[in-house]
Amino acid sequence: MSARLNEFGQPIGPDLSDWTARPRPPRSPMEGRTCRVVPLVAEAHTAGLFATYSAAPDTRGWTYLGDAMPASEAVYRVRLEAMETSQDPLFHVVLDRASEEILGIASYLRIDPGNGVIEVGHLHFGPKLQRAPAATEAMALMMTRAFDELGYRRYEWKCDSLNAPSRAAALRLGFTFEGIFRNAVVVKGRSRDTAWFSITDAEWPRVRAGFAAWLDPANFDAEGRQRRGLAELREAVR
Repeated sequence: MSARLNEFGQPIGPDLSDWTARPRPPRSPMEGRTCRVVPLVAEAHTAGLFATYSAAPDTRGWTYLGDAMPASEAVYRVRLEAMETSQDPLFHVVLDRASEEILGIASYLRIDPGNGVIEVGHLHFGPKLQRAPAATEAMALMMTRAFDELGYRRYEWKCDSLNAPSRAAALRLGFTFEGIFRNAVVVKGRSRDTAWFSITDAEWPRVRAGFAAWLDPANFDAEGRQRRGLAELREAVR
């Protein structure tokens, strides 16, 4: 951030005198080539989500989440009904584009239209979505809505500082690590230090170009293996 000087010779931030509050994210689908990201509807999505998470070999995917694996589909339905009505977090479901199979959950949260800041979180991807191109595309679609459609200035990712896969995913997706908030929250009776990551609107064009290059079908061989990595392609934009 380049500094300006006020009348006292003090450095101040860039001029945003024409800034206006941004819209809140709409409850509408985001359409990709490999996936769709749609607003959560408990009636439509409970069975598929419960089946998706039940297919995991164990419950380690719930360790760093605020809740635990539900005991039954009926119990999960009650939980999802509350999530459906929430405005913040605003929950979405990731669907396979071809089959419409339900693959996982993602949300916008800590939505701050006045400052143009929004966070992605409550991510819980089922086994079929983990490390799949659709997982990357789902994140790209949500960023595209925030930056290109709604005009937000800052996009955040936060996780338990001990959640190594989440921290690695944030860096792979193009987020910048900003630091650790110590003793930030209490989750499941445990103290949690929170790792903070962000992407700004100035960084977004390079991140967006990296997504476009990585998601191009030409970047995958006949077996679906990537030819070049996302970070490599993003760096090439420089």
